[in-house]
Amino acid sequence: MKNLQRKQIIALCLAFMLAATFVLGGCSKKESAPADQKAEYPTKPFEFVAPGGPGGGWDTTIRMAAKVLGEKEIIEQPMPVINKPGGGGGVGLAYMQEKKGSPYHVVVYSPPLLLINLTGQTQLSYKNLTPLAMLINDFGAFAVPKDSPYRTINDVMEALKKDPKSVKIGGASSPGSMDHIQFLQAAKAAGVKGIKDIQYISFQGGESLAALMGGHIDLLTSGMAETVGPMLSGDIRVLAITAPERVKEGPMASVPTLKEQGIDTAFINWRGLFGPPEMPDYAVKYLTEALSKMVQTLEWKEICQKNGWTEAYMGPEEFGKFLEKTNEEYKALLQEIGLYKGQ
Repeated sequence: MKNLQRKQIIALCLAFMLAATFVLGGCSKKESAPADQKAEYPTKPFEFVAPGGPGGGWDTTIRMAAKVLGEKEIIEQPMPVINKPGGGGGVGLAYMQEKKGSPYHVVVYSPPLLLINLTGQTQLSYKNLTPLAMLINDFGAFAVPKDSPYRTINDVMEALKKDPKSVKIGGASSPGSMDHIQFLQAAKAAGVKGIKDIQYISFQGGESLAALMGGHIDLLTSGMAETVGPMLSGDIRVLAITAPERVKEGPMASVPTLKEQGIDTAFINWRGLFGPPEMPDYAVKYLTEALSKMVQTLEWKEICQKNGWTEAYMGPEEFGKFLEKTNEEYKALLQEIGLYKGQ
């Protein structure tokens, strides 16, 4: 009888131990699933987002990045690019909120990401994205008609010092956005008072260049690339570029910087890549490592040279600090001209 009871007790203990092992084993397997997911990532195609139309700066930048990442087999999953234009980048920013926490969505942005928030066009900001990497810098240019009385950028600034309303400035961006802000920054650095009184006229796309050549505005504030063709044809003269130092090669090498002419400022049209809000750390790590490899390739360097881009890689932490500092600079300028409407 005692032997029977002992056997029953031993059998019950063994059953309990087996059950416990099964439960603990199941828990262990469940906890290891995320690690497996991280190890296998990426397992499906990415979606690269351009928040502007085909052919623009955002579209070109992210397509070239996807091209090099794919052709060099740095990322082996497909990276199709979709366009989400509208609202100065606001439509794309709202779209990325729908992808919160996704490890498979990447978007490109530049200064309008900050400006559309600061001018009140959207309550969303750079803080609603995950910085991955700054890739390149581009710069602005200030041009006048070929027969303009203004021979240097300082001639323009002297006229504005006497009367801030005496020079009509035109650009392709809305008031308070990039073309407008880069000129106001230069005017402030040149010592122009009352910069909020400077006349700025916003045009759609190529209309601004036509307005300059037609004499409807006195000065065009634009990106460097947009001024190269008409400068080479002799229709306009480019007085200055916003780069920190002179371009070393190509047509723009003949154009002085603001700093060369005694105006101590530079306006950087940076472009970088972001993930959606709350992108997983493993995805951030994978993508930033991939991008750091990409910018070292000969193919990427040739693309930058062809497009007149300055290589300016920053990792996520440094890029985040840059965004915070730049946002405050834009905010101060917009407050001075009465266009700040942020939170």
